[in-house]
Amino acid sequence: MVLCLAVSLIHVLMVFLHVAPPNPVSQQFSRQVTAWVYPLFEQNWRLFAPEPESINRQISARTAHLTADGTVRVSTWFDLSAVDDSAVEHNVFPSHTTQNMLRRAWTSYTELHGSDDEPRSERAVMIQKYLRNIAADRVAAHRRGAFESIQLRVTSLPIAPPATANGGRPAARTAPAPSDIRVLPWWKVTPDGN
Repeated sequence: MVLCLAVSLIHVLMVFLHVAPPNPVSQQFSRQVTAWVYPLFEQNWRLFAPEPESINRQISARTAHLTADGTVRVSTWFDLSAVDDSAVEHNVFPSHTTQNMLRRAWTSYTELHGSDDEPRSERAVMIQKYLRNIAADRVAAHRRGAFESIQLRVTSLPIAPPATANGGRPAARTAPAPSDIRVLPWWKVTPDGN
């Protein structure tokens, strides 16, 4: 009970310091506050002014394993987005985390990394690890076998306009062509998840 109360008070204090205007206390403890808030408790205005998605992203992962004879065995691509979609599709009360964790991790990654996939700040390194750990955990939960490296591929598919967008005439139903395919570098994964 006391531990729960202490953690709750610390959480409220950290979030308050995060959203409060800059002051000597928040500046002195900015590193600790940032580590507490990001990536799980990030504050933003998207709830009140959402910007609808115009692109669907299919995030896939493949793994590499060094076999006993020294060869590297690379798996086929595993669709992480499909796992998220299936967890939400027939669930009356889907988890907000299930719906958004992978997508938000990818969005944060693209905001903090250039097209060369090089992290330019401590937060960028943290988000890269966060994205890698989400992918590694999801692959491990759905596939058997050990792996030491993981690679992500993100395919961006434009969302087709609704049928009423062209004067009420039904739109031709064709599968949208991928507008962008981005393959990230291989990331090392250790047995402890780091």
